Amino acid sequence: MATSLSPILAWFNHQKWQPLPFQQQTWDAYLAGHSGLIQVPTGSGKTYAAIMGPMADMLANPGHGAKSGHGLKLLYITPLRALSRDIEKSIQKPITDMDWPVRVESRTGDTKAAQKARQKKSLPEILITTPESLSVLLSYKGAKQRFGNLRTVILDEWHELMSSKRGTQTELCLAQLRLIQPELKTWAISATLGNLEEAAQAAVGLGTKPVIIQSDIKRDTKIQSILPESVDSFPWAGHLGLHLFQELVDSLDAEKSTLIFTNTRSQSERWFQALSFAEPDCPMALHHGSINMAERQAIEAGIKNGDLKWVICTSSLDLGVDFHPVERIVQIGSAKNLARLLQRAGRSAHQPGGTSEVFFLPTNALELLEIAAFRQGLAEGDIESRHALRLPYDVLTQHLVTLACGDGFKPEATLASIRQTVAFQDISDAAFEWMLNFLEKGGRCLNAYPRYQKLVLDGGYYKVSTAQISRMHRLSIGTITGNQQVQVVYTNRRKLGTVDEGFVSRLKKGDVFFFSGRQLEFFR
Repeated sequence: MATSLSPILAWFNHQKWQPLPFQQQTWDAYLAGHSGLIQVPTGSGKTYAAIMGPMADMLANPGHGAKSGHGLKLLYITPLRALSRDIEKSIQKPITDMDWPVRVESRTGDTKAAQKARQKKSLPEILITTPESLSVLLSYKGAKQRFGNLRTVILDEWHELMSSKRGTQTELCLAQLRLIQPELKTWAISATLGNLEEAAQAAVGLGTKPVIIQSDIKRDTKIQSILPESVDSFPWAGHLGLHLFQELVDSLDAEKSTLIFTNTRSQSERWFQALSFAEPDCPMALHHGSINMAERQAIEAGIKNGDLKWVICTSSLDLGVDFHPVERIVQIGSAKNLARLLQRAGRSAHQPGGTSEVFFLPTNALELLEIAAFRQGLAEGDIESRHALRLPYDVLTQHLVTLACGDGFKPEATLASIRQTVAFQDISDAAFEWMLNFLEKGGRCLNAYPRYQKLVLDGGYYKVSTAQISRMHRLSIGTITGNQQVQVVYTNRRKLGTVDEGFVSRLKKGDVFFFSGRQLEFFR
């Protein structure tokens, strides 16, 4: 059956919108059977460009091999679980407005256990997830049935993923999905990338020629520096920038919605205390990944409805979250690269053609040189390139155990599929054999220890040797390294968030510290 864009155009008309040329171009490319990459400025409508082609296909051809048309058709992968709520709302809006028979859900670390258990049995037509949660799904038996009707994968904020081990993890998961469903289409989304061809190829795999879609939409960014009176007394390195906090307060407007970005969670806590002291009447909040999920959601809602004017945050808010009321961005300390600065700048005036306003507050003298370089790069349109990692064997080792926990894997077919990824296109037969020997027998060093003999060959398939290995493996899936986390709760058991175990181990009863914007006393 031919696919019509009529339902999509009807919803755009219902919104009194006109599809932008790059959106129409993406839909046409998708319906023509292509995969590719969309690069347009932040706030220009990339999500609907990527999602509406697959949506039209779902509406026109609901039964495509699935009972009664149900089953997973579209997988939307996002690098941050905080983004999933906004993406789900954006996708749900046209479904609700037009009463389309499509179900959309999220599956991340924030998803409740009961919903995850239900999703194992029955996935919605559209699932929004992270690389880690996708790996966990692949580790359960029945992956062929679960993903057998999948038609499309969308990779959001691909520039943020591809140059890390999480990007390699995503590439390997996609290779397995393409092994299950060879007709799978992949579309990556990015706002800031310097090497589009390489990034697009990493997203779609080596066996496919990607389509690259760009737009002539221009988005201006204005950078204003907050400088000390004298550079002579300015520190050359380190520091949190707090010696300039009064200059920042004098530069800001308590009536303008502002996101104030810091580079670490501890820095955000210190700045929140300083700004709360300086402007006690300004509605402000603190947002970072260690704060309890319910509180993070309340803060995000407060930004959107305008109740909160200043929010001190980390990278937890610098990707993809749609905050229309935000008028200004502050960057405390160097953003480390121009692409990240533009991402954070895109949180203000988050709409096509908007002008982002960024205040840069240096924490030391060397960052004055960095902001000068940022300005030059911005004027020349010179964005950093991101490159896929090459041969990170630790990620592949974990991936093979993940597959073995599920339906198992055939070594020849799996090797052929992973060679279609940019990360492992050059893996040798000998390296793959060494890896299998390590997982099956513990290698030459660990073969005397049964717990390192994770895999067994059964009927041509490698599978895990015990159920306990599966349970333990799922607890550690992922490539983000970090210390053990400990819950912070009041004595009445109300949860505040999590902190590193190393920090807690140094506390003594009666010690006072700041967390989640509160002054707390350590009880036990």
